[in-house]
Amino acid sequence: MYIKTVRLRSIRSAAVMLALVLAAAAVLVWAIGSAGTGMKDLEMKTEKDRQQFLSSMGWEVDPKYESCRQVTIPQKFTAVYKNYNDLQKRQGFDLSDYKGKNVSIYTYTVRNYKGYSGKDCIKANLIVCEGKLIGGDVCSIELDGFMQGLKK
Repeated sequence: MYIKTVRLRSIRSAAVMLALVLAAAAVLVWAIGSAGTGMKDLEMKTEKDRQQFLSSMGWEVDPKYESCRQVTIPQKFTAVYKNYNDLQKRQGFDLSDYKGKNVSIYTYTVRNYKGYSGKDCIKANLIVCEGKLIGGDVCSIELDGFMQGLKK
């Protein structure tokens, strides 16, 4: 018969180590679970919500949206919609989840886009469905314009 004695000190050390490993595992699971979610599930029910979000992305915009238009996401995407949805997917959104739904597009004039200060040609668009942010972009409305994701 083999008997092993364990000192109370080593049991405490093992318990502390086990607790640390479990805590690290919990943090890892949370990080993996929230990775890739991008900006999904952000509340955009009020002007204050939208202003705070744009500010958190690094943009200075006018205090009120320039326009708000109602659009229906088409059931079948054209090549233009597919390309636009690729931009959305890179940000963690997917407009294909909203095919056939009515959405609101809030447009703001961006005041701090590098190289465009003082011009009204840079716009930020937020696509909102049922009070949740589902997509958006920052773009130039000039003839040779550009389009990018929401983050500065």
